[in-house]
Amino acid sequence: MSVRSSFAPPPGRRLALGTGQEGRAVQASFDELGTPLREVEFVVVDLETTGGRPGAHEITEIGAVRMRGGEVLAEFNTLVNPGVPIPPMITVLTGITTAMVMEAPRIEEVLPSFLEWSGLGRGVVFVAHNARFDAGFLKAACTELGHPWPAPPIVDTLALARRALTRDEVPNHKLGTLARIFRTSVQPSHRALADAQATADVLHGLLDRLAPLGVTHLEDLATAADPVPPARRRKSSLADGVPRGPGVYQFMGPGGEVLYVGTATDLRSRVRSYFTSAEKRRRIGEMVDLASEVRAIPCGSVIEARVRELRLIDQHQPAYNRRSRRASSRPWIRLTDEAHPRLSIVRSVQVAAVDHVWGPFGSRKQAEMALEALSEVTGLRTCSTRLPRIPGARARACALLDLGACTGPCVDPAAAIPHDSSVDAARDALGGDLRRVVGAIRERMAELASEQRYEDAARARDRLRAVIDGARRSERLRGLALSPQVVAARPGKDSWELIVTRWGRLAGADVLRPGRDPWACVEALVNAAEVVPVPERMGEAATVEETDLLIEWLRAPGVRLLRVSEEGPPIAYPITGGHAFSLPPGRLSAADPFEAA
Repeated sequence: MSVRSSFAPPPGRRLALGTGQEGRAVQASFDELGTPLREVEFVVVDLETTGGRPGAHEITEIGAVRMRGGEVLAEFNTLVNPGVPIPPMITVLTGITTAMVMEAPRIEEVLPSFLEWSGLGRGVVFVAHNARFDAGFLKAACTELGHPWPAPPIVDTLALARRALTRDEVPNHKLGTLARIFRTSVQPSHRALADAQATADVLHGLLDRLAPLGVTHLEDLATAADPVPPARRRKSSLADGVPRGPGVYQFMGPGGEVLYVGTATDLRSRVRSYFTSAEKRRRIGEMVDLASEVRAIPCGSVIEARVRELRLIDQHQPAYNRRSRRASSRPWIRLTDEAHPRLSIVRSVQVAAVDHVWGPFGSRKQAEMALEALSEVTGLRTCSTRLPRIPGARARACALLDLGACTGPCVDPAAAIPHDSSVDAARDALGGDLRRVVGAIRERMAELASEQRYEDAARARDRLRAVIDGARRSERLRGLALSPQVVAARPGKDSWELIVTRWGRLAGADVLRPGRDPWACVEALVNAAEVVPVPERMGEAATVEETDLLIEWLRAPGVRLLRVSEEGPPIAYPITGGHAFSLPPGRLSAADPFEAA
């Protein structure tokens, strides 16, 4: 194999890459996240081939340069026997003839050596001019020969040049043109190594051009080819003091107001992403342009960070957070406390009554649909008048009695008995037995669909979804929100997350790492946990969103309940409740009007 590899930089070839402040990247394809460019190892590659189509044409020459910190570490160059004659047009372009490659190794010999030498797949960044061409041929060769493609991060100097140089500066972005602009030490000649060397010099020149725009780290380079307003890129300095690790970040406005609250498993990586083209949301871009400061709150674990985020959003109501509506404003459904109860939508529920409520619902409209469905199935009155147990002599009925939609306890003492039965049925449904309600709505959906009244059937389906969703939410919340204390552990990669919840609120969190005494750690966490007063109303100790988040954490595979207060209810779902029924599909059609929920 005619491979020339120099593991010391050739004389006179030293590159000076731009430097910058530390940060972390957001592109998951990068093995080394948040690396300043001076620490990144690049392999600059150029291929010569028998044509332009990977898989249909073959590689005839590979040239590559490895460099880091402005210094060339090694070079790789070899001809490759393509197994077919080289077309005359390619010979005219490259000077490579069929005779020159007759004694060269085949690609199956060269490829493993090149992949091992290059370090691709071990954090090395692949660089090429029109990188899709070179990477495409190497990937096709890997596929054909059964080698896994290392899928390295890829930087295309053609795309970078289009970003860094305008048409006023260069007539085109060909490698030869860029080599003249940047006065490369080697001129490209359509031979692999010379073109790779020229591309390395061009990369250096482009990085110098892009550094004032904030392209100083690996994640900046990954998005530098995409248009990002220069003013926004320069604001990346706001992330300079942000630490790594899990936590919460706040974008602050010029008046000290909180514009946005977010959470991340790696704070610096996430915050820096807002100043690159990885952030494509228009409103968030507007928020970043307004921001004057980023505040970070490091946390010991991801669950602690997510809970802090929810609390800060509820506290500050940031204008750019979608979830900035007060958590306490969610609607619930409950029975009223009167002689002839009816269903009512309320914004607050007493803890003592939470065993017979649905909610909280995502919107008032959804709550209204569930209320209408339950009232219709059970026959509960829907008028809003507060009625005495025994109607007065001058009582008058409303139109609902004439329509047959009410038994009329307002005027008929005998109607109290059937209405009491309706109240019992509604109380059973609110308490976790949905069989009657779900069955009745399903029958109505089937009837309407058989009559081809699909719009009416769709409305019935939406009511059914509201009923099941509201019941599920209350079932999920009851167990944890009414428990004085729950201590649990969740396995991680090399540690255990520990939490203490009290009345549905995160009262303490810790991470148990190897070498620590597990039970001593648990005891210390319980003793140090926040004292949470017994709540009188749902959402008083913690928002519903926080309790719901903790429930999801507890439902993860491998979670172990270490302590659960005996005074609390069982953390379980009723077998006839909302979790026993699947939500109906979102679409109805003539061929398949509905599926069984």
